[in-house]
Amino acid sequence: MNMHSLVQRMWSRRGPFSTVLLPLSALYCTVARRRRRRFLAAPPPSLPVPVIIVGNITVGGTGKTPLTIALCEWLRAHGWRPGVISRGYGGCGAASPRQVREDSAPEEFGDEPLLIARRTGAAVVVCKDRREAARHAMLQGCDILLADDGLQHYRLPRDIEIAMLDGYRRLGNGRCLPAGPLREPPERLREVDFVMVTEGTAHPGEYALGLTFGSAWSLGETARHRALAEFSASPVHAVAGIGHPERFFTALEEAGLRVIRHSYPDHHPFSAADLDFGDRLPVLMTEKDAVKCLKLPFDNLWAVPITVELPPAFTHALAERLRTLRHGQETA
Repeated sequence: MNMHSLVQRMWSRRGPFSTVLLPLSALYCTVARRRRRRFLAAPPPSLPVPVIIVGNITVGGTGKTPLTIALCEWLRAHGWRPGVISRGYGGCGAASPRQVREDSAPEEFGDEPLLIARRTGAAVVVCKDRREAARHAMLQGCDILLADDGLQHYRLPRDIEIAMLDGYRRLGNGRCLPAGPLREPPERLREVDFVMVTEGTAHPGEYALGLTFGSAWSLGETARHRALAEFSASPVHAVAGIGHPERFFTALEEAGLRVIRHSYPDHHPFSAADLDFGDRLPVLMTEKDAVKCLKLPFDNLWAVPITVELPPAFTHALAERLRTLRHGQETA
């Protein structure tokens, strides 16, 4: 069992190790609540375009990036010009706004912003100060902004907050860091506009997202695609440097593949040595990992895209909120 799995196991229950860390957890909770109260008492000035926050209150992968991609596509289909702003986790964390291009280097901008830019073609702007990133995106003609992983970034105003939640792990042991997986206390979920659940069961008032794993594409020949079923003839190496790698491995196994699992830390900077397994078996990975491996000297690397299916009840509610926001801007 690797360190990531050990930590996740500790955070899933209120065992002795978690209890020892409770004083630090209490301090963390206090600081988080104070930051939230300061934001509510004196929120930052609003922006002239709607801002949708996509984030979570737990550590680890919950599907924020696939949801951001799906929202970009949905907004564009409904007449908006969306832009995405991000700190650029895993990149350099630019001090001034920088726009991500489809051929940008992941070590400069981060894997998630690069994936979003490649999948959507939207203006994706990275900056430590996401308010500055927002200003830059608006200069590119964006009339609505998505903040990827911005729920705790309280210098940024927000019109709609969307919190992601893993339906199986949910809030773990319900404790804040480091005794548990929470970035903010559990009651924070009651304050957001939408709670989106990936996997597991959505509770009343939450929206269940559908995750679909598509045909794999070759990193060496990006126009070449293969259905996952075509990899069932032999074992495959499955590589994941994401927040919740088990989700990826399980999905491949459910598609009928015999998987040799290789877990790496979230945002891992892959090298050739990481993917040289001494055989010619196919190596399957997420698109988030693939954007960091496009230049590696192998012809057996495949990326498996993940697509989010937005539930109609959610898109209807979101459309109503956006109509209200747009009407308010037009009459202001």
